[in-house]
Amino acid sequence: MQNFVVSARKYRPLQFEDVVGQSAITETLDHAISSNQLAQALLFCGPRGVGKTTCARILARKINEENGISEEDQDFAFNIFELDAASNNSVDDIRNLIDQVRFAPQVGKYKVYIIDEVHMLSNAAFNAFLKTLEEPPAHAIFILATTEKHKIIPTILSRCQIYDFKRISIQDIQAHLIKIAEQENITYEEDALHLIAMKADGALRDALSTFDRMVTFTAGNLTLEKVAENLNVLDYEYYFKITDAALKNQIPNLLLEFNAILNKGFDAHVFINGLGGHFRDLLVSKIPQTVELLEVGEKTKAKYLEQAKNCDIKFLTDAIEICNLTDMNYKSSKNSRLTVEIALMQIASLTAENQTDKKKSLG
Repeated sequence: MQNFVVSARKYRPLQFEDVVGQSAITETLDHAISSNQLAQALLFCGPRGVGKTTCARILARKINEENGISEEDQDFAFNIFELDAASNNSVDDIRNLIDQVRFAPQVGKYKVYIIDEVHMLSNAAFNAFLKTLEEPPAHAIFILATTEKHKIIPTILSRCQIYDFKRISIQDIQAHLIKIAEQENITYEEDALHLIAMKADGALRDALSTFDRMVTFTAGNLTLEKVAENLNVLDYEYYFKITDAALKNQIPNLLLEFNAILNKGFDAHVFINGLGGHFRDLLVSKIPQTVELLEVGEKTKAKYLEQAKNCDIKFLTDAIEICNLTDMNYKSSKNSRLTVEIALMQIASLTAENQTDKKKSLG
């Protein structure tokens, strides 16, 4: 049986240009190396799974390459030291590191020390590290990585050049997933990959992990229906049906659709929040300048643009307000199902009220 390599490892970038969604940082680091203006203490901070450790490893390799050209017969791996501060957070661990720093590299220009999860170091370890970080030997470069910058003491922060990694956009994650799917000969629907990207919340590693799981679940045929089912995400179709029923003031249909959603195991609170988001998406679909705020796949976007034609702005703003109030009152309600059903009936009544108002204005 052949060992399976997860996509996050298999497609880990080896060059700055391959890093997804962090072009401002990778270009800055590239220019710093080429102009010989790289600081000796760097702090990479940002959410998990956005490329901090990957960029640290690329940088560590790149600064030892002569004239920026990588040679296959040269290996500077023994000049790169990685320390996981989560499990090596004592003052003794840092003192051992400081003892290693004193010795110059036998091959290459620099010894690079990557300290991951640096916020986990104890106060004593931070204090022991201060002097070395302030005046490091000419051959040493420190790259610190953390998801929680606020936990690092100010005296460490002031000694580092700080790079803030951002969450990766849904579009960038989706484009990367499409690239991998095509390389792996996996059949996919773009909306399915868009949903995976959206659920990742800006973390590419999470998206790749979910992608691997979905490929296994769907046997290499990624459809929106299958992906939504496995991720326990309520299909957009339910929201479109609910909205159509509300626009026609069909209260029985609304209650039946809501019952079907509950029978599928979805939480009523998640549903009402999702419905509020659906009305918001319909609202931005009505205005040409805000259509770009619609973060859905192309097929779903077409459905939003079509349904938005049947909704007036007052109906949508009132419906959003009802969903918002229901969300706030949900936890204090003794009968949460009834609370959501009342909200659905109120939304359906909005159409009748708007029609009555129009008749009065005409009269």
